[in-house]
Amino acid sequence: MENRKPIVGITQGDSNGIGYEVIIKALADARIMESFTPVIYGSSKIFGFYRKTIHELDQMDTNVIASADDARPKRINIVNCLPESHYAEPGQSTPDSARAAVKSLEAAVKDLRNGSIDVLVTAPINKRAMVAEGFNYTGHTEYLQDAFGNGNSTMLMVSDRIKIGVATGHIPLKDVPSTLSTELIVKKLRDIRDSLKRDFMVTEPRIAVLGLNPHCGDGGLLGDEEQQIILPAVRQAAEEGILAFGPYSPDGFFGKAAYEKFDATLAMYHDQGLAPFKALSFEDGVNYTAGLSIVRTSPDHGTAYEIAGRDQADPRSMMSAIYTAIRIQRNRQRYDSLMEGRLRQS
Repeated sequence: MENRKPIVGITQGDSNGIGYEVIIKALADARIMESFTPVIYGSSKIFGFYRKTIHELDQMDTNVIASADDARPKRINIVNCLPESHYAEPGQSTPDSARAAVKSLEAAVKDLRNGSIDVLVTAPINKRAMVAEGFNYTGHTEYLQDAFGNGNSTMLMVSDRIKIGVATGHIPLKDVPSTLSTELIVKKLRDIRDSLKRDFMVTEPRIAVLGLNPHCGDGGLLGDEEQQIILPAVRQAAEEGILAFGPYSPDGFFGKAAYEKFDATLAMYHDQGLAPFKALSFEDGVNYTAGLSIVRTSPDHGTAYEIAGRDQADPRSMMSAIYTAIRIQRNRQRYDSLMEGRLRQS
């Protein structure tokens, strides 16, 4: 990474959603190739199909390759990892598009393991369709956690305005209270603290912790998770030197923009964190999987079948995902080099 442009692996996601469109639009300006080399995992045929649906595109130089090892700078490199018979059906959820998303992800992860790409950016998938086709995970986060995280990772939503992690991810809301524990929250706080220091170069991160119940349980009247689980986690984290504060009632916390006083916020469940995040940063928000040995980001939106193939998709979140991945990888190199230097001096 230090002596060459980073190689960014990009999965196509669901081939019937807006994945290809936001990828193509994000890479449309040739000047973008000055800072990194993209490798798309999918189909050159489907890339060409969606390219024709987008108006006012300049010349795009593509390069079809067998693996990322053959990637060429200043080209949009495409690894054909789908059957030649596969074709796009914009706006439709189909078994073929779900299987294609899995194949794209598996091919990219293989190259990520062997160092052929430096970072991974994933386009949106249809989780339900993939599970129906035998994919045994509820999303990218869980799959990559199993592959690179030794069972540990934290979904961290990132933008210039706000960073929000979630204690529980893709699970039903009814299962959140029984899944929460003091140990889980402390582990998530460690992940976020370590990520803020190494990935975002925050010297002493301050992390806010949200409550679970309305008004933080109102002294036990509306639930006791704050007193029995969350507050003990905040105290334990503080004993470990983590600057964690709370729990805070989410409505007042976001209503008064209290998040601006912290480097990150830990929500207790998926929508508690992602709803305010997308309200504040939908256009350029990024989903980052913190706590992994590798760097993976994605746009903060879904497949958007309703506008697929109509040249209406906004590429800004995809562009942010690409540049955030590159920035995190470089920050990691600087941080690790700094830590090694301190060890040698001690």
